[in-house]
Amino acid sequence: MFLFLTVVQAIVAAALVGVILMQRSEGGGLGVGGSASGMMSARGAADLLTRTTTVLAVLFVILSISLAFLAASEGQPTTIDQSLDRNAGAVVAPAEPANDVPLVDGDPLAAAAAQADAAKEQAPADSAVPLDQ
Repeated sequence: MFLFLTVVQAIVAAALVGVILMQRSEGGGLGVGGSASGMMSARGAADLLTRTTTVLAVLFVILSISLAFLAASEGQPTTIDQSLDRNAGAVVAPAEPANDVPLVDGDPLAAAAAQADAAKEQAPADSAVPLDQ
């Protein structure tokens, strides 16, 4: 029921937007010509669009109140959810690092620079990179 009313609400809202956009800002309506006393004269179109806007607006408000009432009545739990109990699990210590960072005089950056210098010394003389890498 809730899904059906939500779809009807969306259709009414789209129709309401369309009808409002068809009206002139002066309150004229479509401005489509026709017979002077016909239904689709400028005055007849304005009356038709005004009435349609009123009906769609009232229907939109009624559907909004109905959907709010349904959501409030269907959404109340009967019990309190205790699944997020903070004291349920044991505290686990963080894992130890996989390998220790080498230090040179207590400075990890100096150790990294020393490793980079050692890697440069072991590199081959030509600086060509193989294509398969």
